[in-house]
Amino acid sequence: MKRKMISVIGAAVIGLNAFGGGAALAKDMHKEIENVSHRGASAYAPEHTIVSYDMGEKMHGDFIEVDLQMTKDGHLIAMHDVTLDRTTNGSGSVKDYTLEEIKQLDAGSWFNEKYPYAAKAEYEGLKVPTLEEVFRKFGKNNNYYIETKSPDVYPGMEKELLRLVEKYNINKDRLLVQSFSSQSLQVMNELDPSIKLVQLISYKSNAEITDAEIQKIKEYAMGIGPNHTYLNEGYVQKVVNSGLELHPYTVNDKERMKLLIDWGVTGMFTNHPDLLHEVKKGR
Repeated sequence: MKRKMISVIGAAVIGLNAFGGGAALAKDMHKEIENVSHRGASAYAPEHTIVSYDMGEKMHGDFIEVDLQMTKDGHLIAMHDVTLDRTTNGSGSVKDYTLEEIKQLDAGSWFNEKYPYAAKAEYEGLKVPTLEEVFRKFGKNNNYYIETKSPDVYPGMEKELLRLVEKYNINKDRLLVQSFSSQSLQVMNELDPSIKLVQLISYKSNAEITDAEIQKIKEYAMGIGPNHTYLNEGYVQKVVNSGLELHPYTVNDKERMKLLIDWGVTGMFTNHPDLLHEVKKGR
């Protein structure tokens, strides 16, 4: 009788999933939330520097997240903006400078000026790293979450990324590539279908996604990355129960982290990987 009851309950749960219901289902399926250190541990160190990436790992981040820009002479560097102004003492577009010129810039002092409570003398004079330097420093078997930024500005960015992945024998099982550009992701998919892709989305109001949109994304990507601000439980459940991973950005509040986990997200980006680690540990 007991065994029969268990099988009946199991069938009910399977049926619930098949019809897209079951708020608890998505939560139970994804106990391990991916902790993505956003631009490294960027609340504590200058974003997209080796120091920030290193700190992200020490704070139990699961991925090294790298935004890519491309120099005038074709090198991929770690930087969020298409311009140098915000995070260096330079100015102008990245594409107008050679790597040698960008390497002369200070990529750390701005952080000390903007965040004096987190300032450290050793941040002064930090350099902009290349993707090659990141790969060499952290190794082929690390977890990388790489974004093709403004690919329309940098023709051939995807091809160069894959060249470096091959050159450094990066473990593709531990590599995710994301972009707001579906075209860029589809180029990546055509060049190497084994690369796991994530479609970034920016919502300006209440997040909604249709079945058709989900199916279109699933043709080339294994997950989506929306901004967390306008998410709701129904959206999260719909996406996760469709089989897509869901990694919202950028979540820096512990209560919001807990709520999103309760809703069923499978990971999230945070400037505070230490806080998400605490939430995952129940603290």
